[in-house]
Amino acid sequence: MNIHEHQAKQILKKYGIAVPNGVFSFSADDIAEKAKKLNTNKYVLKAQIHAGGRGKAGGIKIIDNINELTEASKKMLGKVLVTHQTGPDGKEVKRIYVEEISNIKKELYLSCLVDRASSKIAFISSDQGGIDIEEVAKSKPEKIITTKVDLFDQIKDDDCKKIIKIFNLDDKAEIQGIELIKSIYKMFISTDANLVEINPLILTQENSLLCLDAKMNFDDNAIFRHPEILELRDLNEEDPAEIEASKHDLSYIKLDGSIGCMVNGAGLAMATMDIIKLYGEEPANFLDVGGGASKEKVSAAFKIILSDKNVKGILINIFGGIMRCDILAQGVVDAAKEIKINVPLVVRLAGTNFEKGQKILDNSGLEIISASDLSDAAKKIVKEIK
Repeated sequence: MNIHEHQAKQILKKYGIAVPNGVFSFSADDIAEKAKKLNTNKYVLKAQIHAGGRGKAGGIKIIDNINELTEASKKMLGKVLVTHQTGPDGKEVKRIYVEEISNIKKELYLSCLVDRASSKIAFISSDQGGIDIEEVAKSKPEKIITTKVDLFDQIKDDDCKKIIKIFNLDDKAEIQGIELIKSIYKMFISTDANLVEINPLILTQENSLLCLDAKMNFDDNAIFRHPEILELRDLNEEDPAEIEASKHDLSYIKLDGSIGCMVNGAGLAMATMDIIKLYGEEPANFLDVGGGASKEKVSAAFKIILSDKNVKGILINIFGGIMRCDILAQGVVDAAKEIKINVPLVVRLAGTNFEKGQKILDNSGLEIISASDLSDAAKKIVKEIK
């Protein structure tokens, strides 16, 4: 789950991490009134969307006075920002954030994330802040260091020093840097975060470290432990189909292809998508119905897939393990009869009771195309939509 910059900064402040003072609103007049309380001679106006690259798209502006702030806010609210992370459709700005301007001496980069390969927490740091870290990785890889730390209640001072070494801070700022890393680590663990990214982390002219921007992502599987974070969820920033899928405990991600996929198991879903591409087409989605695919769940999955107007055919790939193939097949048949599927449907079953499941499909009276294996299923659905 992602949150907005202004929300992330409130969490940072809770853990004693320095951020510029700021206010947010959904209204231009309201934001101007709130901004009068800020101690600054200029204002930084920021569009709040769940995507990076806002500055290049006109989503960040330096404002000289309150009157200009009101006018600029009116223009920004409702504007559709298209960045490298939004896709071509962009995102509409529905909330804005204003903060005090900062005197920047140096821009740095800092992020913290779960490194699943090593089962450690990885800190990525660079003295090239304020720009896309991907570009730095391509052009100046030596300017990025990764420090992986073991999962303990606290991070060690030696690890903190390794992380901030590339910043080349003086003694006073180094002490701040060590405390910053400790606070971010504590926050990261305590909130079950997947990612914390500060870009830029700045060193001010007053020689203080300040988080000028903040991005956070949280583990959906642990969000039940953090109702206060779940309250920060902004459904306006999420795909409607993905929101609907989450209501039925379906793992769904919309893609740009023409073949809708319904699979039980994330690994099998990835393999299904890969083989569709192998045979010359593109998957329209990632969809994992999980092990307990009831009629209601399968029906919801069908409706979500068919809500995508790009879908020209559906491939169902089921491996019966905990849930038997005959139960899954009956769920598919019942759901298909209920919602009247009007695109080609290919089904491949394997595993527990797949013979019984196959008979249910064959005797359903529906135009369901059976496949013997995954390769056969992919060939058949590609042929059907062509």
